[in-house]
Amino acid sequence: MNITIISVGKIKDKYLKLGLKEFKKRLSSYCKLKVIEVNDEKAPENLSKTEIKMVKDKEGERILKRLKNNTYVIALDIKGKNISSEEFSKKLDELALRGNSDITFIIGGSLGISDKVLSKAKFKLSFSKMTFPHQLMRLILLEQIYRAFRISRGEPYHK
Repeated sequence: MNITIISVGKIKDKYLKLGLKEFKKRLSSYCKLKVIEVNDEKAPENLSKTEIKMVKDKEGERILKRLKNNTYVIALDIKGKNISSEEFSKKLDELALRGNSDITFIIGGSLGISDKVLSKAKFKLSFSKMTFPHQLMRLILLEQIYRAFRISRGEPYHK
């Protein structure tokens, strides 16, 4: 399975870089992983709705330029479906069985994902109604992808 993560912004914190490196290494046994970072827009506090849309649209255009046509797109969206780790594992298995061997996860910037990008998503996934920093979300996503592969193969992994 080919998994691509398109994420807005660069990882700056050392602890996140170390965690990402560890899960990339662990995932190498299960899939071909590619991480694409696109630049984020500067977004000062107290933006108007119009300015927020402009920022999300600019970041969205960068995401869309990197999105392949033949991939199954899963957008991380707070309004998406909230599922368990076991359900997530089953979802990835079902996609593979249906011939979707190319999956792309989208992680938006601090203001979210543009409507244009969301419209490309075949599935919208929410990890929680809580808000997480988008850099940390990348680590959480990699951990859950790893957990999904372990569950799928009946391999032990902490609960």
